[in-house]
Amino acid sequence: MPATGRLRLMHVHAHPDDESSKGAASTAKYVADGVDVHVVTCTGGERGSILNPNMDRPDVLANISEIRRQEMDRAREILGVRQDWLGFVDSGWPEGDPKPPLPDGCFATVPLEESAEPLVRLIRDFKPHVVTTYDENGGYPHPDHIRCHEVTIAAWFAAADPERYPDAGEPWQPLKLYYHHSFHRERMLALHDTMVEHGMESPYAERLTEWEPDPEHAARITTRVPCAEYFPIRDQALLAHATQIDPDGPWFAVPLAIHQVAWPTEDYELVRSVVDVETPEDDLFNGIRHLVPGGRETDPMVSAQVAGGTMEA
Repeated sequence: MPATGRLRLMHVHAHPDDESSKGAASTAKYVADGVDVHVVTCTGGERGSILNPNMDRPDVLANISEIRRQEMDRAREILGVRQDWLGFVDSGWPEGDPKPPLPDGCFATVPLEESAEPLVRLIRDFKPHVVTTYDENGGYPHPDHIRCHEVTIAAWFAAADPERYPDAGEPWQPLKLYYHHSFHRERMLALHDTMVEHGMESPYAERLTEWEPDPEHAARITTRVPCAEYFPIRDQALLAHATQIDPDGPWFAVPLAIHQVAWPTEDYELVRSVVDVETPEDDLFNGIRHLVPGGRETDPMVSAQVAGGTMEA
């Protein structure tokens, strides 16, 4: 159950490690500010590749499910969040031309009506004011990321509808829904340029020559959360996922100080809001803080009116 009088933020992710590679510094910032943050992980990452050569061993592969759970526990402790598993099985990354069918029973093949139910239950129990997930492309086109987007959108609408999933708790209307936009050309170019200015070799040079500017995508970013001082916590959480993150690999090719100077924010797209807000903004709780006891400048009458009474502080 949520803590009374606290702002509440829910991140919905596809796999363990996604919570650390997308929005982890802003998560740490909000935790430090007293926000109750809940990470939902849709799958166990059972079919994920071992991306750290130091962990690419038969004993690790044989116990990958349990090891990834242990990694998630460490990351959760570092970030200071609560975390739940939806309990679905990783769909894997299909390879080949044509791509093979997805494994039977994996997350991406479960009917949406079925896969949305446990998330609706968690939303109604935790009562988040803000929910984040991926865009319609999944951030990148992994089947589980696309399904995570679809499940979150379905649950967003169903959670507030008393006729949907009546056995999954009392209806709850989250107030704002965001998409993560962690990896975009504008950010990569800033990191690249700053490294070059400091006489360093950029890991993004080749990719940027092939990555055409996309003004439409850049325009989608509505919200930039300043969180550079929390980048070290983000990095610690990333390293907790030892099967996925090589400390000598591309994740850490850019020095921390360059990250903090070149791009000191984590970026989001506001896609739905029940409250009146103006964008651009620098706070996921813009337009909400005055509605929630403990969130600053509380107005109980306004709070009771939000979403027709389905939102309670």
